[in-house]
Amino acid sequence: MGMKQALKSLDAFPRAEEHLLQKTQSGALVSIVGLVIMAALFFHELTYYLTTYTVHQMSVDLKRGETLPIHINMTFPSLPCDVLSVDAIDMSGKHEVDLDTNIWKLRLSSHGQIIGTEYLSDLVEKEHAAHKHDDEKEHHDDSDKKLHALGFDQEAENMIKKVKQALANGEGCRVYGVLDVQRVAGNFHISVHGLNIYVAQMIFGGATHVNVSHMIHDLSFGPKYPGLHNPLDGTVRILHDASGTFKYYIKIVPTEYRYISKEVLPTNQFSVSEYFSPMHEFDRTWPAVYFLYDLSPITVTIKEERRSFLHFITRLCAVLGGTFALTGMLDRWMFRLIEGLTKPSHKGVFR
Repeated sequence: MGMKQALKSLDAFPRAEEHLLQKTQSGALVSIVGLVIMAALFFHELTYYLTTYTVHQMSVDLKRGETLPIHINMTFPSLPCDVLSVDAIDMSGKHEVDLDTNIWKLRLSSHGQIIGTEYLSDLVEKEHAAHKHDDEKEHHDDSDKKLHALGFDQEAENMIKKVKQALANGEGCRVYGVLDVQRVAGNFHISVHGLNIYVAQMIFGGATHVNVSHMIHDLSFGPKYPGLHNPLDGTVRILHDASGTFKYYIKIVPTEYRYISKEVLPTNQFSVSEYFSPMHEFDRTWPAVYFLYDLSPITVTIKEERRSFLHFITRLCAVLGGTFALTGMLDRWMFRLIEGLTKPSHKGVFR
């Protein structure tokens, strides 16, 4: 019995007799409010525990021999698809003109509605080359050869008339797709550089009449991860009675995103600065939209992590215990206040 009595003496939560307890309406109200607050805090802490957070780490980029994917989705409201080309140059000396592999062009009306597809893919072009006599790339190749050898022939004149009619109708072009370039500094640009210089002169009457107004719907260098913001998305540059060259200087930061499931997503984020050079009457260059990119030697690793269960239990005990203690104090104060107002002459009553 001595051991049981000793254990009972350590009880920090002694029980009072039922007939000694007094229940009040104010106490019930405080109890309900306390339970609601504790339930809200519990769900808040549970959500906080289940939500992941990210940790950023930096290290030297050791990747070699990989390609850099460039996702582009742009609209040129003042240039038809027949005259637009996507060209790419890098520091290794590789120069590609009028890229069409994995690049699509959609003809747009003056109201921005799709009226035709200019390119489906390089493979589809090859399969249907015999049936697509109005294909832009074939027109450009044929016209270039004949312009050098025979001058303007009927086919070249038809092409010029077709583009002039498209310009008169206010046709635009949407260019989208993926460029796979080498992982070195370089640039890609969208312009009328794919045209023969004499054909371009006949169509536009000079470089100052080439309007490279554009809207960038999406420009990225890899898949997107949670929280990524590409600074050029949604960019709109419209020229009115003017012409010039836009240059976007891009600094690419290699990035790895590690999910809580241990899945690794290699991608890139970037920063950008912009420069516009107006076109003058005697300039020898033609307007274009340039994207000049360089890669950072530092790679960023972003890891998703979750808070420990012990951390969750500690915070839960703190907020629930604090709420319970606070509601208990509030109940005693309300009881004494109500008792003091209803029985001002009664002294020494303690709950």
